[in-house]
Amino acid sequence: MRRFRDTDLDQLLASARDRRPNGVLEPFKAYLNARFTEAQGQVSGTRLFLEIRERGYRGSRQVVCEHLAALRAGTAEPVRADIPSPRKITSWIMRPRDTLTESQEERLLQVRLACPDITRACDLARAFADLVRHQRGYLLPPWIRQAEQDAPKPMSGFAGFLRRDLDAVTAGLILPWSSGVVEGHVNRVKTLKRAIYGRASFELLRTRILTQP
Repeated sequence: MRRFRDTDLDQLLASARDRRPNGVLEPFKAYLNARFTEAQGQVSGTRLFLEIRERGYRGSRQVVCEHLAALRAGTAEPVRADIPSPRKITSWIMRPRDTLTESQEERLLQVRLACPDITRACDLARAFADLVRHQRGYLLPPWIRQAEQDAPKPMSGFAGFLRRDLDAVTAGLILPWSSGVVEGHVNRVKTLKRAIYGRASFELLRTRILTQP
């Protein structure tokens, strides 16, 4: 706040312009560094600019040349690691393997190698997803035992909750019936109620509920 209060507007705008190109170049720095190392420094900024422009770069050639000069001088900042978010890692784990791209498979493998807990959680999560998709409830007790023995704490706790209602959960994974239809009707009734709340009578609500959508 003090910086914005005490700094002239022209200086703030100039600093914003100075920072913006670096942000545009950031996704391409790893490629530039690799090309610089491969060519042992014998590569022009113009050539690198044309190469990354084909890969989606939208910044100026001057920014590329400045980064190349910093590499030659040994003053370039290290490339920040591109660490995927927990949400993204979870989506890679829970999706069927045949739906992942080669890049996603490679990124997930890197995460698994970097964190043994994620490796074990990934294997157990995929095994549990297979139980649910293919209704293999008879394999649930062995899965619970494995999760309770060596899974990360959140997953071992989840396995403990499943054990408390083992019969009900097993039935849900084996039998073809479920409460899905009932839950759908409950959701429909709540939606109708909220839509006319305070603006219509009970008779209208009753009529809309009993009438087929």
